[in-house]
Amino acid sequence: MKNVKRPNIILIMADDMGFSDIGCYGGEIATPNLDKLAERGVRFAQMYNTARCCPSRASLLTGLYPHQAGVGYMVDDMGTPAYQGYLRDDCVTIAEALKDSGYQTGMSGKWHVGGNYAIDEKERWQPGSEGKPIPVQRGFDRFYGTLAGAGSYFHPHTLMEGDQLIDRTPGDDYYYTDAISDYALSCIEDFANESDPFFLYVAYTAPHWPLHAVQEDIDKYSGKYMTGWDRLREGRYNRLVDSGMISDQWSLSPRDAQAPSWEQVPNKEWEDARMAVYAAQVDRMDQGIGRMMGKLSECGIEEDTLILFLSDNGGCAELLEENGWIENSVYPARDGSKVVPGNDPSRMPGAEDTYMSYDLPWANASNTPFRFYKHWVHEGGISTPFIAHWPQGIERITDPVQQPLHIADIMATCLDIAGAAYPAERQGNSVTPLEGESFKNLLHGQAWDRERLIYWEHEGNCAVRDGKWKLVKKFRGDWELYNMEEDRTELHDVAGQYPEKVQYLHAAYVAWAERCDVVERSQLLAMKSRV
Repeated sequence: MKNVKRPNIILIMADDMGFSDIGCYGGEIATPNLDKLAERGVRFAQMYNTARCCPSRASLLTGLYPHQAGVGYMVDDMGTPAYQGYLRDDCVTIAEALKDSGYQTGMSGKWHVGGNYAIDEKERWQPGSEGKPIPVQRGFDRFYGTLAGAGSYFHPHTLMEGDQLIDRTPGDDYYYTDAISDYALSCIEDFANESDPFFLYVAYTAPHWPLHAVQEDIDKYSGKYMTGWDRLREGRYNRLVDSGMISDQWSLSPRDAQAPSWEQVPNKEWEDARMAVYAAQVDRMDQGIGRMMGKLSECGIEEDTLILFLSDNGGCAELLEENGWIENSVYPARDGSKVVPGNDPSRMPGAEDTYMSYDLPWANASNTPFRFYKHWVHEGGISTPFIAHWPQGIERITDPVQQPLHIADIMATCLDIAGAAYPAERQGNSVTPLEGESFKNLLHGQAWDRERLIYWEHEGNCAVRDGKWKLVKKFRGDWELYNMEEDRTELHDVAGQYPEKVQYLHAAYVAWAERCDVVERSQLLAMKSRV
């Protein structure tokens, strides 16, 4: 183990990006900068998020399960602390803990753990008021980004700098992914001039819908997806096996039954364009990460900086319809023209007057080799690529690390590496004990296994993982049991063969759910109807 000083820490999160999208995880999308970080650092094969945007962010920022942090569902306040829709006062953020330990702190990008910011309720927005905490109130010295969960890349709403909303129309060359990268670069440059280490949280919205991208990036991928999603899944699967990321014992899951075969698709050029724009969004994010790496090198601090990268959930299968809820959630284009929501094959995606998603079949490819998507807690919804890079502090590990990890473990690890304490109380409030476990030893190539079980619950989708065993169910479905060493693609339910294991894991889940104030889905729906 190297004897090094406390590192700078940059935590980078992608939004709605699947397990196999980037190059070093089997993808064909050009991500040379992420690939370089992986080549010089560590790739993790079994890092888990919590299946949805804001719950994952709450868990990442607090080292707790989402319900313990106040974001058990989404950002609506449903009247209980576990489902209040914003960070609770009895949790502490990673920024607060590191700031107390002498770190400079900054954030660039998507917040989404501070209450609801629906456009049709704009007159009720009071960022920083009770129920709407903003980053500068939760430990971040600097902040630029959006408070809400999604929006235009060319004219984002809820855009803030510090504690002030930005209400000006962006210029013709504005693109939110670039703006997030630009602000991150300015933070790095300013922080590097001080003697204290820094923590920087970079939360991209890419590649979350809408499908908005810069034309030069779209052009790089136009036509490359005309072979369709079946061939794409097969190619990604083979590369994942060849790299050692997944076992060849795990069969590629069948194409989702709701996805047609490529031969049956009537609008192939439009489908190709949708995936091309999605790829362009990922590509642009990677370009920004490359610029950050360049700035670290320019400032002479690349060797002393720990960089962590992951996604908040699996690929998103949501369909945006012309008459759907998204109609009330878009700004006009910068020139005042109307944005037309919906996946309309007569219009090509990418431009700012469109508001499209890439839909279930392409999300099925993003999550190769797994089943299901964002929202669900089968592997396709919760598996994320995870990369750690720190030249001075960790040894390069060639093979992917296979130990199961949870997103809450990231805060525990960062505090451990930084020598920062996790407080028992803050501002007069007793703080919920940390759920995450430090995996620092893994970064040094040493043996480590998580001591406690890993749990999930989102919208009635539930799971628990204990070593090689995973018990999981969809809302209103039956419990399924999988041996993750033999069948991580969850194709062979063995619940009937191991009833005692099902009983043990189910009892553990029930005890956890009670401890974390999880509400049954039927009750949750009733609570939601009253909001």
